[in-house]
Amino acid sequence: MVLFIMLMMLNNNCDIMKQVLDRFLKYVVIDTQSDTATGLTPSTPGQMAFAKDLADELKSIGLQEVSIDENGYVMATVPATIDDDVPVIGFIAHMDTSPDFSGKHIKPRLISDYKGGDIVLNKAQNIVLTVNDFPEVENYTGQDLVVTDGTTLLGADDKAGIAEIVTAAEYLIQHPEIKHGKIRLGFTPDEEIGAGADCFDVKKFGADFAYTLDGSQIGELEFENFNAAGAKVTINGRMVHPGYAKNKMRNSLLIANQLIGMLPQQETPEQTEGYEGFYHLMSLTGDVEKSEMMFIIRDFDRDHFNKRKSEMVHLVNEINAQHGEGTASLEMNDQYYNMREMVEPVMHVVDYAKQAMEEVGIEPIIKPIRGGTDGARLSYMGLPCPNIFAGGHNFHGRYEFVPVQSMQKAVEVILKISELVAKK
Repeated sequence: MVLFIMLMMLNNNCDIMKQVLDRFLKYVVIDTQSDTATGLTPSTPGQMAFAKDLADELKSIGLQEVSIDENGYVMATVPATIDDDVPVIGFIAHMDTSPDFSGKHIKPRLISDYKGGDIVLNKAQNIVLTVNDFPEVENYTGQDLVVTDGTTLLGADDKAGIAEIVTAAEYLIQHPEIKHGKIRLGFTPDEEIGAGADCFDVKKFGADFAYTLDGSQIGELEFENFNAAGAKVTINGRMVHPGYAKNKMRNSLLIANQLIGMLPQQETPEQTEGYEGFYHLMSLTGDVEKSEMMFIIRDFDRDHFNKRKSEMVHLVNEINAQHGEGTASLEMNDQYYNMREMVEPVMHVVDYAKQAMEEVGIEPIIKPIRGGTDGARLSYMGLPCPNIFAGGHNFHGRYEFVPVQSMQKAVEVILKISELVAKK
């Protein structure tokens, strides 16, 4: 009898692994890059096409209350298998991939039983995922890895999360003997450009709390993230013939570089970790007459965050004092806040996820997100929403990879959370 149960569990695990892999490989070849320039929701047509396909798939596997709205938000329900009054929980992932690197013509490759060592992604272009640069890859020796062909990102952020949620939902539909309450699924567009929660209807979603499946390595569990702001600094210069420019020319590029040099040089992304905040210069464009700089400002502590924003105001004022009023102007907007303020009053939500990981044999890695997720904004919209691992590494670039076994474990965590909530 014990052997029979063990064989059944092994078969179930194999089925889950195959299903989540098949879904993931199907999803990632669809181009869903988001784009800040369009001003639309979703920002690109590929996201809406994927949303429609996803809604059709959810209906086909037996989910209820499947909906897709004009902005590409997909929602669905796994109906309860018990009559008890238990919380409605949600699982959320985003459909878009980052505009930071190409998401077109993705050609995923499965490396079965990875033996360790460097991985040649593209022999013709000499693109190699090296252990020297990415030592964490050898943590997955003996496992199955999905990698890129070196010319695109992979899209595990966050199509791994989508594949995991849909696979768990199908498993629950096929196994009504698992006791759980009502479960809501949500799939959002444009998370990568900070707009994933813009049109999310929390009331329609109807969950008491939720989890985003948008983390990285197996075991990650996060309920803290940066406070975030974006800043645009414009420098107005004055062009005069260089041969006759003395006391007349005002070179906006040099003034822009002066402002950059006034920022704390050790407070940049490449110099910080853990709970340390930063200023990040994302772009500098222009000529003598006019330059524009785009910054993001990040800090976990709200007071420190506000001081960073005040420092940007101070630096712009300094430039104007030195070069004349109107030389520099600043546009700055808050983007999202640290979800910890909203999650701490309901820490049992984090406890469910922690216990679920432990019960399926995963050691939880509780740490702050040095970034943001849809959950950060949703937590301030009345839906407490910690973040759980989806399994991928090296997001937003050609060296992205995801272990299939990590995706399988994410499915198991979803199933276990569903069971635990029903027992409380």
